[in-house]
Amino acid sequence: MKKRTLAAWAVMVLGMGAMAQQASDPVVMKINGKEVTRSEFEYSYNKNNSEQTLDKKTLDEYVQLFVDFKLKVAEAEAQQLDTLASFKNELKGYRAQQAQEYLVDTAWIEDQARQVYDNTVANIGPAGLVLTSHILLMIPQDASEAVQKTTMMRMDSIYNALVGGADFAELATKYSQDPGSARQGGQLPWLFAKQVYAEYADVAYSLQVGELSKPFLSPAGVHVVKLLEKKQFEPYSFHRADIHRFLEQRGVRQKAIEVKLDALYKQYGGKVKREDVLAYEEKELEKKYPEFRHLMQEYYDGLLLFEVSNREVWEKASRDEKGLEKFFKKNKKKYAWDAPRFKGAVLHCTTPEMATSATKAMKKMDESEWRTYVQKELNKDSLQLAFMERGLFKIGQNANVDSLVFGQGAGAPRKNYPYAAYVGKVQKKYPGSYRDIRGPLTADYQKELELRWVEALRAKFPVEIYEEVLNTVNKH
Repeated sequence: MKKRTLAAWAVMVLGMGAMAQQASDPVVMKINGKEVTRSEFEYSYNKNNSEQTLDKKTLDEYVQLFVDFKLKVAEAEAQQLDTLASFKNELKGYRAQQAQEYLVDTAWIEDQARQVYDNTVANIGPAGLVLTSHILLMIPQDASEAVQKTTMMRMDSIYNALVGGADFAELATKYSQDPGSARQGGQLPWLFAKQVYAEYADVAYSLQVGELSKPFLSPAGVHVVKLLEKKQFEPYSFHRADIHRFLEQRGVRQKAIEVKLDALYKQYGGKVKREDVLAYEEKELEKKYPEFRHLMQEYYDGLLLFEVSNREVWEKASRDEKGLEKFFKKNKKKYAWDAPRFKGAVLHCTTPEMATSATKAMKKMDESEWRTYVQKELNKDSLQLAFMERGLFKIGQNANVDSLVFGQGAGAPRKNYPYAAYVGKVQKKYPGSYRDIRGPLTADYQKELELRWVEALRAKFPVEIYEEVLNTVNKH
């Protein structure tokens, strides 16, 4: 009796949860009996109608596009494309990749980044940063008094030259014994006081921008410093991306997963083994995070849409030779030339006899045989005696076609191949074959197949749209 009461209570609770879910996220439409919630539709609609979208759609316009999209997905499912191993593996890999973002404690990572910034600010202190150039003459700690004196005299000479107008970068490159900065004309990166010798910091921070210091000693030797610029450290937002990259390189994401794992383990109160927590949490992502659920639905639909569209439209159109030819004949006027075209080849030869005899022979062949003929019959024994320019040309696209075929211009004789002749036909008003315009024709044929396909899908699968729910999109 007790078990039955508990079971009834569980059913009641689950039923109340489902009712609450339906109330907060009602069904906006059904495609072939499959429900589409308002949140899923809003996700798609808002994503495809953002401020950056050039071709925005009204709600009614988008509904029709969305329905067509879902009908294609329904057809893919009817063809069981969602059961293909390739599909399952692609979806599984994408889910694992996206799940990482939800299985890390992003707030903890942000806190770590803040700590890095705050520690840096504390190290820099209120004095800020300085950008300096310096010239260094090194003096070893155990240097004799004579060496110290000689080095100081050399630096005095350099300093006097600088005061007299000598170029700082040139002298630094030539004389500075700090090789890293010498290659940069003496310039060091932005520094704060704790990064350098106290003697260097005291002098650098005491200068005005553009001012040159007198020679001074540090544990490294004798310096002359020029202050180039001063600034305060920028705010967190300025450095945030760089700090996050710095942390990523040091494995912060794996640490964040561990932090999340610890928190979840405590949350589950020991009811789930620690090693199973992440696996359990990953299974619950769609339930806990609506944005993840929508992202995965979008990718699922997108994969199926690509596969079924490729089978029903794109690949079919490109391979359907009879269909392309029929479509071309039916719509031939649409592809009328704006100017005559020459379809054929210009043959460049070393002798006039070859040009005449070769083009005469080629006129009796199919176009598909021309290239083999030139390669094997005219260019025997590794001798390059002829070459061919083949294509579909209008006036202005090829100087030799303009001259030989259309009688315009002087042509462009090729070096070592001064004799040219042509074989082919002028298409005055229309393409001679669908193959002459295969690219644009295939694109148009694909659109035709797409329209027929969608029409058939609308007849095949039932579509229910709930207007009262649709009217609440982005208004609840």
